[in-house]
Amino acid sequence: MGTLSADQILRAPKVVLHDHLDGGLRPSTVLELADASGYTGLPTHDVEELRAWFVADAPGSGLVRYLEGFAHTVGVCQTVDALQRVARECAEDFAADGVVYAEVRFAPELHTALGLSLDEVLEAVLEGFNLGMANARAAGRPIVCRVIVSAMRTAARSLEIAELAVRYRDRGVCGFDIAGAEAGYPPTRHLDAFELVRRENFHATIHAGEAFGLPSIWEALQWCGAERLGHGVRIVDDITVGPGGEVTLGRLASFVRDRRVPLELCPTSNVHTGAAPSIAQHPIGLLRRLRFRVTLNTDNRLMSGISMSSEMQACVEHLGWGLGDLEWVTLNAMKSAFLPFDQRLQLIDGVIKPGYAALNVEAVRTAADPVGSLS
Repeated sequence: MGTLSADQILRAPKVVLHDHLDGGLRPSTVLELADASGYTGLPTHDVEELRAWFVADAPGSGLVRYLEGFAHTVGVCQTVDALQRVARECAEDFAADGVVYAEVRFAPELHTALGLSLDEVLEAVLEGFNLGMANARAAGRPIVCRVIVSAMRTAARSLEIAELAVRYRDRGVCGFDIAGAEAGYPPTRHLDAFELVRRENFHATIHAGEAFGLPSIWEALQWCGAERLGHGVRIVDDITVGPGGEVTLGRLASFVRDRRVPLELCPTSNVHTGAAPSIAQHPIGLLRRLRFRVTLNTDNRLMSGISMSSEMQACVEHLGWGLGDLEWVTLNAMKSAFLPFDQRLQLIDGVIKPGYAALNVEAVRTAADPVGSLS
């Protein structure tokens, strides 16, 4: 089959497990929220110039440059109305892009500068997602959105944030995470938070193996009980590819593959932060061939200038992926979601598999009659 069209990729059902709320605002919304709140820190007030400024699109420009924009997106999201709006728009944007299930993470402690409590921050975001899901359903593009509550690993509020996440587990929060600088801030600094999560039979994913390597992954799994690895791309440091293409897995890489630990991979983001040199050379290609539990994600749609559709398109163009590969990573993600088993099955059997089956039938027809498909 030939290269998939942009329209086919747009219509493909998608699942996102790793996306940051404050990394996915619409540039126009950033401007409007800044005007409404009196925020004066933006580098420009032209929407297209602002869109371009946010995108750290020079490969390897580094994590520091990549993170510069968050000061502004967090800065304009300090009120209930702003938080509701960005969550609603996030759900609507994902639904318009063919996403049928999304777990979106954010750090409530970053949104209390104007006096909101942690509960008020989280309730505003959850209400925004409920509104967005209702609007998407009314538009004929139903989506299920859940929230992962993140604590900042450079701060000391992780136990409090974990308690917050558990408190809202039946109202739209599906898991707990720690985010921020890896080097010097290992997961074990927050061990009490993860022990609480485990005692409460709740879910945890940990940013590990992006800017820092194997020790971060090992601690996340073996000390903190992470069910998934946020990024986890550096697991390739424990994989050796010989001159003849023979592959040897170290003990940690073997553990991750054998236990089917999901990897929340974000190729374009990794290129922008310098974790990978290019999409073509990104470890997701090798990890997919070795059948790790690979999932494909956006990370920060604003800062990388991407969507799930464009991320899929990049894998098609640079890694030679086809519909089968896209369905495989999508099913991996849905199987790995922090959603009750019966609800995962409903989306797999009722939405994802039928959606890809229809696209496969269409592709076969196109291949059999390429001229007719253009009429």
